Amino acid sequence: MQCSIEVNNQIQIFDLNKVAKQASGAVLLRVKNTVVLATIAREDTQVEEDFLPLTVQYLEKQYAAGRIPGGYVKRETKPGDFETLTSRIIDRSLRPLFPKGYAYPTQIVVMVLSADPEVDLQVVGLNAASVALYLSDIPVERPVCGVRVGHIDGEFVLNPSNSELKKSTLDLYVAGVKDELLMIEMRSLPTLTNDITSMIAMDPVVDMGLCSEFIQKQSMNEFDESKILEAIKFANEAILNGSNAYEEAFKEYKKTPAQLEYKSEIENSDIAIYIDEFYKTEVKNAINQMAKSERASELVKIANQIALSDTAISEGWDKDLILNILGKYKKKIVREQIINESKRADGRGLKDVRPISIETNILPNAHGSCLFTRGQTQALVVATLGTDNDAQMSELLTEKTAVADKFMFNYNFPGFSVGEASPIKAPGRRELGHGNLAKRALYPSVDLDSPYSIRLVSEILESNGSSSMASVCGGSLALRAAGVQSCKLVAGVAMGLVFEGDKHAVLTDIMGLEDHDGDMDFKVAGSKDGITALQMDIKLGGISHEVLKEALLQAKEAREHILNIMQEANNNIVINEDILPKLELFSVDPSKIVDIIGQAGKTIKEIIEKFDVSIDLDREKGEVKVAGSQKGKVEAAKEYIIQITQKDLKTRGGKKEVKNIDNFNIGEEFDGEIKKIATFGAFVSLRDGVDGLLHISKIKSPIKEGDRIKVKVSEIKAGKISLDLI
Repeated sequence: MQCSIEVNNQIQIFDLNKVAKQASGAVLLRVKNTVVLATIAREDTQVEEDFLPLTVQYLEKQYAAGRIPGGYVKRETKPGDFETLTSRIIDRSLRPLFPKGYAYPTQIVVMVLSADPEVDLQVVGLNAASVALYLSDIPVERPVCGVRVGHIDGEFVLNPSNSELKKSTLDLYVAGVKDELLMIEMRSLPTLTNDITSMIAMDPVVDMGLCSEFIQKQSMNEFDESKILEAIKFANEAILNGSNAYEEAFKEYKKTPAQLEYKSEIENSDIAIYIDEFYKTEVKNAINQMAKSERASELVKIANQIALSDTAISEGWDKDLILNILGKYKKKIVREQIINESKRADGRGLKDVRPISIETNILPNAHGSCLFTRGQTQALVVATLGTDNDAQMSELLTEKTAVADKFMFNYNFPGFSVGEASPIKAPGRRELGHGNLAKRALYPSVDLDSPYSIRLVSEILESNGSSSMASVCGGSLALRAAGVQSCKLVAGVAMGLVFEGDKHAVLTDIMGLEDHDGDMDFKVAGSKDGITALQMDIKLGGISHEVLKEALLQAKEAREHILNIMQEANNNIVINEDILPKLELFSVDPSKIVDIIGQAGKTIKEIIEKFDVSIDLDREKGEVKVAGSQKGKVEAAKEYIIQITQKDLKTRGGKKEVKNIDNFNIGEEFDGEIKKIATFGAFVSLRDGVDGLLHISKIKSPIKEGDRIKVKVSEIKAGKISLDLI
């Protein structure tokens, strides 16, 4: 059975009951040349634990792009970061659909069988999984729809192609059912524009080596709260359309729901009543123990007391059952205190941020470091600077060649941060997700044209909620501590939400307890001028735009408060100049790159060994990047390379061909053509094949190669002509 429908600017072709017929639900979805298989499998026996045993795996097959996997083992093995992050997106979007008390092990597998380079695999993957789940025998009442929104030339664009997304200033991914939002991920995308006027006030002799062609101004493209709400509303309308279209198209093919048993929220109401009557005060006191480990310890003590009581013994109450119901009763008390008393477990008001302390460059041999502490959450973020060779290389199905990522963020969460004696393992989905969120938040502030590769590592030393946002704050300051002049400081804060009947409360800077027992986890990061990244997961169905606006505005207040504290810390940073890598970036005649390399790479190898430096060359632009640990050696290597490039320009019959500039006079005027634009200025043709240099400090408006401009000779020195604008 094949079904073709048009949904949100896409023709989607679904094949039902064609493949994987032994699965509970399966569909083949084709969008253009992308083909995705989504399957649902369910076990018949419930797990004993009180949680939803859902596993989501998104898998990319290299044959989908006509490739053979690289490496020694020629097959797909460990999932890449993109696969893991996409699995998280699908999981977070579909998990709220499952009925309460559902405890059957369930697996959702999404396989990319064919990949069109212009098609968004995350949108297609989620929608395929949603339809497969809706068609299965699992009692899911409505299908989810996922959309991506871009912002191009001042207009919102629905489901932009991959090439269009590269031109966008916004990347917003939203999933929902009907008019209910379930998951949001957003990031701003920075852009570079040529900016000449900013250079006019600069010293003409300033070293322009680390600048791109002339001066390029980077815009972080933050979005203010009203614009974000507008974008989300735009996405919500598309989700309503898509969800309705899926339901209408597939409701007659939906399997009869399986007869399943569900675990009751309270397995023994008598125990809950007993706790409420005799131990309510003790539970409240346990809740108000701030640390997770302390709170858990107190609840165990209470459970032991109840288990030894005459009532428990006579009724045969099991200790584990008592502890389970205690946890659910605790959740009830937490929510009641927030809604009815505006009281939080640690005594804060609903809008209060926990106390913050910041120390920078506490690690003497690291390029930059920041210890950021907020309440009982503590992140040590370390910045390391490297060269182009240190960039993270990754292969994507939608890209023809490997992608070099010069900005990396790694997040680590050891067990001791929450008082657990658990082994330290390779990073899992949670670690990758939190690191990716922090990276998305900070990326717009990092110089896109930076000569450095930058790696940030966040070591969570203590955790009681919002560790990813602590990583954002610490990461922004760690960059500054490493001497990286980011565009603006960026801070993050996690917001929470509690709904009870017609009442609700928005919580600022939530703790782990409020995250666990609340209805929303809403992480917002940005500068004082707007939002750079956000992530929202909703545990309940639907959230109004009014409540969303309230949460965003409350987050803005908190973000500004945190940024003020961060600015004070930034003003007190003492950079470890002695251990920072030294880097020189300069331009030479592109034709001279071969001279730097030498025959079979002999010359460049000698330079690297002699001066103990690394060298990166750009043959097209004629850019040379020299990096090393010692400033003197880097500068010496630079001078040595310049000497190589200036030995001779062109030789004929073994003699240098030198342009004659004796017949040029100071003050002489020319209407010349711009032959080449370099990092330090523009070369303008004069006469007799001679060019003059117009320094960047003298350029007052944007120019490009081929333009004609009026100039005059200002200086003739060392065989070179310097120019002024007329």
